[in-house]
Amino acid sequence: MSKPDTPYRKRALGNRPLSPETLAMSYGYDAKLSEGSIKPPIFQTSTFVFSSAEEGASFFRVMGGRAEEGDPATPGLMYSRFNNPNVEVIEDRLTVFEDADEACVFSSGMGAISTVLMAFANAGDVILQSTPLYGGTETLIRNVLPNYGVKSHDFVAGAPEAEIRQSLENAMKDGTVKAIYTETPTNPTNEVVDLELMKTLADELGERQGYRPPVIVDNTVLGPIGQKPLSCGADIIVYSLTKYVGGHSDLIAGAALGSSEYMKPVRKLRSAIGTNLDANTCWMLARSLETVTLRMKAAFENARKVAEFLNDHPKVERVRYLGFLEEGSRDHKVHTRQAGDYHGSTFSFDVAGGQKGAFAMLNALQVVKLAVSLGGTETLICHPGSTTHAGVDPELRKRLGFTEGMVRVSIGIEDPEDLIADFDQALSKI
Repeated sequence: MSKPDTPYRKRALGNRPLSPETLAMSYGYDAKLSEGSIKPPIFQTSTFVFSSAEEGASFFRVMGGRAEEGDPATPGLMYSRFNNPNVEVIEDRLTVFEDADEACVFSSGMGAISTVLMAFANAGDVILQSTPLYGGTETLIRNVLPNYGVKSHDFVAGAPEAEIRQSLENAMKDGTVKAIYTETPTNPTNEVVDLELMKTLADELGERQGYRPPVIVDNTVLGPIGQKPLSCGADIIVYSLTKYVGGHSDLIAGAALGSSEYMKPVRKLRSAIGTNLDANTCWMLARSLETVTLRMKAAFENARKVAEFLNDHPKVERVRYLGFLEEGSRDHKVHTRQAGDYHGSTFSFDVAGGQKGAFAMLNALQVVKLAVSLGGTETLICHPGSTTHAGVDPELRKRLGFTEGMVRVSIGIEDPEDLIADFDQALSKI
């Protein structure tokens, strides 16, 4: 939640703004409150002691939106489902990377996505979504939320504007569009969604239906280093912090970031349904955030080298790497506007021989790890059609360009020449 300006929340040195990498070391934490400890201790507690009954009552009034004159601007520590020092430290530090007012952390990426969508879309409402999305999100929107009366309409991420607008018209016939949900670049096909267009559509919806839906963007694949959606037209960013921010394949967490206006209902619902994150995982995330820029930039550079090797290999039919977008194309223009020269370290490629060829290569890898997830220090690879996106309707997968031989790889920070050698020997087994 919005915090008062304090010495340990200063974002500038005189007239010089401090970078997120610098702020990640100390922002939001006062060592004097923790016996001078240079790093925040883990506040492994369920509840907090009030100094008086009146103080406890005031904290609960502020948390519940019932503040009275004389109450504090923000609630003090109450109960770890609502707030906790470790939660507040990581939330504060995430905001500086995205230039957001507030952040909320969650028990998983899907916890973040579910809570955000439920905070805005109710029974009878409609979600306009791009596709493909992460498999769990597709399942949530298409299969779970309809059980609670929430409908959806989709458009293909790389579709022309006219086609996207037609999807919007169809959505409006079904009810009030309460959210525009997208993921860019897409997982796993690396298509690009134009966030400026999403903002335009949201603004137009505000005029036409009397309610402007938030533009919600899953920024897991490129952020927080490669892309800043809030500066490109988004209202809310969601993350699987499990991936690059956590970055060591040793935790599960999620986040949502945005303005105080948009975060208020999200935070309220998180407290109500208990999708909050625990103190220990918050402590681990704060540790990892200190090196996220170094890790992501190293992985991005490794991915470029591996992608170039795969692109020239006779047993690879197509490499879906953002650095290979055709110059001057619609996707290239949008990607350059939104992410500059950052092309990420997660991409898919199509192996010759369909699923049989893909499985032969996967089973032969010795350095690259055969596992789902992405954004770790180690290189991970999987076959989305039979794992992460197995629950997505086969006809939809086909419509979105999935092939039987498509595999997704997340390049880590190993020696890139070792990775190339591993792919070379594994592809020879096809």
